[in-house]
Amino acid sequence: MRRYGKHTDEDDIRSRPNRKGNRPRTHIRPKHEDAAEGLVLTVDRGRLTCLVDDRVVLAMKARELGRKAAVVGDRVAIVGDLSGKKDTLARIVRIEERTSVLRRTADDDDPYERVVVANADQLAVVTALADPEPRPRLIDRCLVAAYDGGLEPLLVLTKSDLAPADKLLELYGDLDIPYVVTSRAELESGEAADRVREQLDGRITAFVGHSGVGKTTLVNALVPEERRRTTGHVNAVTGRGRHTTTSALALPLAGAGGWVIDTPGVRSFGLAHVDPSRVIHAFPDLEPGTEGCPRACSHDEPDCALDAWVSEGHADPARLYSLRRLLATRERTEGD
Repeated sequence: MRRYGKHTDEDDIRSRPNRKGNRPRTHIRPKHEDAAEGLVLTVDRGRLTCLVDDRVVLAMKARELGRKAAVVGDRVAIVGDLSGKKDTLARIVRIEERTSVLRRTADDDDPYERVVVANADQLAVVTALADPEPRPRLIDRCLVAAYDGGLEPLLVLTKSDLAPADKLLELYGDLDIPYVVTSRAELESGEAADRVREQLDGRITAFVGHSGVGKTTLVNALVPEERRRTTGHVNAVTGRGRHTTTSALALPLAGAGGWVIDTPGVRSFGLAHVDPSRVIHAFPDLEPGTEGCPRACSHDEPDCALDAWVSEGHADPARLYSLRRLLATRERTEGD
């Protein structure tokens, strides 16, 4: 085998042939300092629709990004044809650092986490008070995912003309979560959209909820120029609606300076990726009490220091109960 020293002549160094030209291959990638800034609006089979200034540009991910995927809400750097004209395709060369991430797994035993939305400020959990019946365990799971990912939660309760909201709101009173209760009549008159819009002003809000609760109908009311097919049928046996939103989509909220991200209806929300030490950050009144917890404490075990913290009067016992109920939802089925 031939050996090379420190002072080898360049002509002696072997290089892999490049069939497309004479320039040798390199692992050094361009920095693309002149790339334009874009916002990912939706993703469909490897093609990403992005907003660049005031133009909608279709792009694909550059090979140099490897397995790193861009999702709705990502801020990206784009090069190539940015005209937005038909049959043009730009290239995403960089995904900027994310401020928040909404993630889920298929179930609690699935180690593969899926990023649903990036850089959202708020997670609006939409649930019907009847037809279909509310699923508190699914709501709990969405709240845990919001706290874990750095999003502030918002409860949007629909169909109040079919059932009262008091009982469901009582479950979440100690969490101090803002909420909006709407009826079908208010949705038709536009009053519901106006009240929800007050909670979205200047923010990026992702909407989640299982099928049939009126999530996409509400999004259509908030962004009327972007009409999307809504759920018109709820299965009489399962009480669940059909999926009508097949991919996440970011829509500008007219007049409020914010964004609405509509996501597909969910039937499950796995939390295999959640670390209890991150969820506790959403409970600033309880977090100081974890300093005496054993390592990797689940905050629901005999040695947890939160029990003593609460008994000493530093926090409301109802808050600790709420925290533990949310964390315990990872071990319960969502239909409970």
